[in-house]
Amino acid sequence: MKSERLEFLADNPHYTKRFAFYVGRRCRSTPIRDIAAELKLDWHSVKELEKQYMRAQLEKAGTPAPMVIGIDEISVGEGHDYRIVVSDLIRGRAIWFGGTDRKEASLALFYQWLGEKKCARIRLAVMDMWKPFRNATNSHAPQAAILFDKFHVIRHLGEALDKVRKSEYARLKGKDRRFIKGQKYALLSRRENLTLEGRQALQTLLRANKRLNTAYLLKESFDQLWTYKHEAWARRFFDNWRASLKWQRLEAYQKFADMIDSHWDGIAAYCKPENKVSLGFVEGLNNKIRVIQRRAYGLRDEEYLRLKILTCMLPML
Repeated sequence: MKSERLEFLADNPHYTKRFAFYVGRRCRSTPIRDIAAELKLDWHSVKELEKQYMRAQLEKAGTPAPMVIGIDEISVGEGHDYRIVVSDLIRGRAIWFGGTDRKEASLALFYQWLGEKKCARIRLAVMDMWKPFRNATNSHAPQAAILFDKFHVIRHLGEALDKVRKSEYARLKGKDRRFIKGQKYALLSRRENLTLEGRQALQTLLRANKRLNTAYLLKESFDQLWTYKHEAWARRFFDNWRASLKWQRLEAYQKFADMIDSHWDGIAAYCKPENKVSLGFVEGLNNKIRVIQRRAYGLRDEEYLRLKILTCMLPML
């Protein structure tokens, strides 16, 4: 007896491919449990149909051969349990999810998966200032320039400003604290993103505390670094910015400046026109991943999480 494979059937022979793809499209924006309840299907059946849809998406997208990659890590489960996500920044899609931590050996798995020929095509790698990622990239794609993601750099500066806020709150007593309490969001946000009430609260805080006012103005002025097209001008700006910290008693800012100085090559790379890639994609992908993780909370199927991340930026079938 010979059994014949019918192409219109899904992996689960109780359903057609057309139905599996319908379920998969619905699951892009709706939790599995809601789709299962609506279609009166078993929860596990819906998940497997969605996985078939996502595999078909990856097959259609083809094998990646990236020239500009973005490297980031996400936390999975509890504690310090990390996975690495690598994206093709030109095509705007995640291409690899794996590893078991943030170590050099985990990222090396990506380069081994990509292969020596395709590694040689990579001209730029965007990442945070994590040394194991730099080491792995230098080992497997030595021709690639390394660019530190400016959003990570700005986040470090925001953390330095928040340390100044906390130290000022601890230094002050009684009524003098009232201007600082509850103003973390206003202080760390960009002024144009604040409501009228938020801007007024920020203005009151900056008038009341000279050190926080200085720290805030320094944070805002640092954005100018990303506008330069020549490294020499960028370096001159940074040296002047760093010199302005003298006598300000902003220890957190001094540590931030030391960090920038020790990672200068990866920041100066931003000045080159060929390195002006859209870094907003990385933040957009991270936001999507956070949504995926919230929806999949408690789900221990890592293959499902991998497929969700690798297909979240792909077009629907």
